[in-house]
Amino acid sequence: MVMLWLRKVALAAGVVLTAAACGGGSGQVQPFEPTRIIAMGDQTSLLEADGRKYTVNALVGGGTALDCESHPIWVQVVADVFDLKFPQCPGSNTAPTGVMLAANGAKAADIEAQVDAAAASFTEDDLVTMLVGANDIFELYAQFPSRSEADIGAELRARGRIWGRQINRVAQDGPAVLVVTVPDIGKTPFALAEESANAGRAGLLTRLTDHYNAGMRLEIINDGRLIGLVFGDLEVQNIVRFPGAFGFANVTKPTCLASAPLPTCTTATLVADSGVSPINWLWADDRHLTPGGQNRLGVVAATRAKNNPF
Repeated sequence: MVMLWLRKVALAAGVVLTAAACGGGSGQVQPFEPTRIIAMGDQTSLLEADGRKYTVNALVGGGTALDCESHPIWVQVVADVFDLKFPQCPGSNTAPTGVMLAANGAKAADIEAQVDAAAASFTEDDLVTMLVGANDIFELYAQFPSRSEADIGAELRARGRIWGRQINRVAQDGPAVLVVTVPDIGKTPFALAEESANAGRAGLLTRLTDHYNAGMRLEIINDGRLIGLVFGDLEVQNIVRFPGAFGFANVTKPTCLASAPLPTCTTATLVADSGVSPINWLWADDRHLTPGGQNRLGVVAATRAKNNPF
């Protein structure tokens, strides 16, 4: 399995270019070995009940049956490192302990309800993953230029702080928390199309992403122990800047056909020039990562989870 091989090789090599503990050192006395993983956030972290994902879904042997273990999303990559599984894609695990709370379309304001759903059962052996905010950025960007950049940016910082407070709440309740900043929306095919129509829009979307992520980072507990922070925005920026160094051949176009919107896109519904594998393209549609992009986030996040002194 190509994707499994890629992530194992990357982890074995200790790849960690832009992950960082939130303000602290990287040593730890005892390796953290969670017994449960809880995924919170939006569709980037979501496994549907049937195992479908908001990226390119793999098919068994080139047929029509879904293969949810191939082309994993980032939370699956993290879970695999600790031999954990989600019930939506358990593989051979007969008693998966993963909890999937991420939801399609979720925004910062929705995270409180996700935390509420799990809070009563939190233990120190839990690993909670959190990534949300892209939907907030797209929502508020649609209000420009009726609203000024300064006004939208201020609201995004406030929304980032809302997310940050929920991150702190989880961390103070016992679980280890693994947080990924929102990947740079200004590098998406959506942003490139907006830039083509209105010069300066890609840069605007990058700045809006920065506002949201900055709000969260200003709010979270900065002790380097409770929270492991991964810079998804910088990771995407580095991939776009140096695609070949990360194994990507295309970082500007969607690989899924427009007639197969996520999560219906599969390896059988890709644009002709992307071939049969989405690994070397960065974007599945105009705003979501391919399995290649998801794998990269997962490798960096898993390395942070292993190295952070939880």
